[in-house]
Amino acid sequence: GFTSWVVSRGTNTGIRGVKLEWAIPRNIPDRICANNADMVNATTIEAGVRCLCKDGFVGDGFAKGAGCIKSCIKEGQEAYGKECDRPKHSHKKLVIFAGVLAPIFILVSLFLFLCILKRPVKPGSFQLDQARYNSTLSFRKGCRTRLFSYRELDEATRAFEDSQMLVNDKNGTIHAGILSDGSHIAVQKVQCETERDLIDVLSRIELISSVVHRNLARLVGCCIESGSTLLVVYEYPANGTLEKHLQYSRGQKFVLDWYKRLRIATEIASILAYMQYEIAPPIFHHGLKSSDYVFLDVDFSVKVSGFALLSSGCGDGHNNYENDVYDFGLLLLEIISGTKYTDMPTVALEKIKSGKLEEIVDPSLYYHEQPITRREQIEIVADIATRCLLFGADDKNGMIDVAKGLVHIAKVGNKKGPEFEETFSNSSLLQMISMSPDSIHVP
Repeated sequence: GFTSWVVSRGTNTGIRGVKLEWAIPRNIPDRICANNADMVNATTIEAGVRCLCKDGFVGDGFAKGAGCIKSCIKEGQEAYGKECDRPKHSHKKLVIFAGVLAPIFILVSLFLFLCILKRPVKPGSFQLDQARYNSTLSFRKGCRTRLFSYRELDEATRAFEDSQMLVNDKNGTIHAGILSDGSHIAVQKVQCETERDLIDVLSRIELISSVVHRNLARLVGCCIESGSTLLVVYEYPANGTLEKHLQYSRGQKFVLDWYKRLRIATEIASILAYMQYEIAPPIFHHGLKSSDYVFLDVDFSVKVSGFALLSSGCGDGHNNYENDVYDFGLLLLEIISGTKYTDMPTVALEKIKSGKLEEIVDPSLYYHEQPITRREQIEIVADIATRCLLFGADDKNGMIDVAKGLVHIAKVGNKKGPEFEETFSNSSLLQMISMSPDSIHVP
């Protein structure tokens, strides 16, 4: 149906209009209005009805038409349907939440910080720091060795990565490295737990750095910037460690022949004897049971490193000599066999005692192809190793006697004897040995 209307604007003019309305008969059986809509009577059609959406909804209101959808105002704009169901002002709520939480976090952090400040200091920690400061300060003033920065050594050893590690035992770890000037070094880490440890290490560094011997790896310097760990820097010859050459020799013929091995063993014994008998106070290695600590120069001359810098855990008096002699016996077995017997020397000793020495001799030495004099040398050195392991530093088997025995073997049984003896010209100890053949203890 429709209606007409007029809006008067004066006596002579006005606006006319027509309003069109449609409706549905009230008595139809089907559902007429959609959800959220009310049924209303049509204004111009008799017995007709229309559907009107409730407040908050828009649409035609009819069940078979557009129905009614939710309507709202969101952030200043009209929105419909699902847009109205989303949380309002979520960003503002987040900002408000953060603003409330931040002061709480600050207060809690401040409280924890105050608790830490009030916590009792661990006994001895301040004293150790103070002792470290005093000791290192006096050490810096009187130090005759080079003082490295931690950064220098960290870069030289590639941050002390495992691939650079040469040794890892009770005397500390040793890592190989290259300084910025191209110098090859070995860096020993020494852990100091107490004031006494610190003083011991600093004094031993000074003592060892003052020793000059051709078979002692030169102590280049140290680093005292790395907390409770002191870093001791040795020269690292281009030929690497004895262990590397012993391992490489296995399966290869005469890579490290017997002459070189005998010379190496004698030089090691000479430096140990020198450090024990000609240095005051004597210096003991406390750990030379492995070829890791023995560096080799380009001419295969020995450079021993890694001396124990802490007195803790080391024996006193007679035990110092005995420990070094026993460890040297293990090293002699490794030189003969090319295999470490650190944990199970009894296996090798049983072979030697039962006359089966050839079963433990390094295959690369080709024991049965050696001349009889060379085989006798190997047997005598094996006997010295046995004495070192069984008797330690008794009256007839101190390190000086071991050195005498090895020098005697080289002089008597090696055609290169004069050249061999020449290598010890800088050692007054071995000059004395050479001049006193009657005093040599022959196994």
